[in-house]
Amino acid sequence: MCRTCLPLTVLLVCSWLLRGHRTLATETTSIGKAVNVRWSSINGKTIIEWEPKPINYTYTVEVAGEGANWKRKCIHTTATECDVTDLLENVNDTYTARIISEVQDTEDFTEEFPYTDSPPFVPYKQTIIGKPVIESYNFSKDITKLTVIVKDPLTPYRFSNGSFKSVRDIFNNDFEYTVFYRRASSTGKKQETSNSNEIVVNVDQGESYCFYVQATIPSRSQNRDSQVSEEKCTTASKNELDVTVLFAVIISVVLIVVIVIALSVMLCKRKRAKPEKAPENDML
Repeated sequence: MCRTCLPLTVLLVCSWLLRGHRTLATETTSIGKAVNVRWSSINGKTIIEWEPKPINYTYTVEVAGEGANWKRKCIHTTATECDVTDLLENVNDTYTARIISEVQDTEDFTEEFPYTDSPPFVPYKQTIIGKPVIESYNFSKDITKLTVIVKDPLTPYRFSNGSFKSVRDIFNNDFEYTVFYRRASSTGKKQETSNSNEIVVNVDQGESYCFYVQATIPSRSQNRDSQVSEEKCTTASKNELDVTVLFAVIISVVLIVVIVIALSVMLCKRKRAKPEKAPENDML
């Protein structure tokens, strides 16, 4: 047998075994590709979601605006969602997210990792405005106007001093509130819109009212309106308020009188029940 053939034979066998090992590893390393990639965003807080749950691999998320470099987030995660709010600071930019399926041991997978791109997302146009909160409300002195004050929702974005920006700071004049109000005894609604967080409506004296608030971004063609706030009901009549106060005063006075009478009766009973002191002559 040729002596020089032996090393060559060994080399060929080792090469075949190594190739077979890599082929087997590649075949047995199954990497799923992300599907149903979607954006979820409320008041600027934005999360990218997808499916399925990974098995024997992980995901890494990359996000890029138009003409910008990819930025990585949630590296090697086994979750199926990722908060990417901090990568979307320019709310007018158009962003794309890329969900990459990866394995840690790259020797077992020599091909390019599969990935799925998300639909485009523009925070200014697509983030949903959350439910407004009615901070307070009050009536004018003559009970003919009701002022509703709404608390502007905050976003995750900050000013240079560290304070959070509100939704109004993001949308500026492209943001308004509408208050829907009705008499408590009626189902017919009226509405009043304002581009500030204070809305003033005309009311009738002596009537009780119920109302709720909704925010709107007029420039949008979709997702224009927010969810509606909790409904508040109040009484606009001074007379009803005076009657309520008078009733409370009467109840308080009656309770005081009852307590005084009860204490007087108790003291009288104790005095009568106390034994009389025997005369000194009887003790001799």
